Amino acid sequence: MTIGGIISALIIGLIIGALGRLVVPGRQHIPIWLTIVIGIVAALIGTAIAGAIGVANTGGVDWIELLIQVVLAAAGVWLVAGLYGRRQLH
Repeated sequence: MTIGGIISALIIGLIIGALGRLVVPGRQHIPIWLTIVIGIVAALIGTAIAGAIGVANTGGVDWIELLIQVVLAAAGVWLVAGLYGRRQLH
């Protein structure tokens, strides 16, 4: 992976993670680096799922792929925020 690819992955991860974080109600007490990691993982898994169901490469904006990625990021943020918050309480 090139430097440009790494920077692109970080930017996409930040955007997808932030969108996922916005979808989850309430305040999430997780660090921004963890949000970025969740976003990167959600973007990769979402792209794989979109490719598997045949909606990854469309003629315009890949809205279904983006929706899958944001839903996965929201689920990841929700899960990690719950686990991270629970760990902080103990």
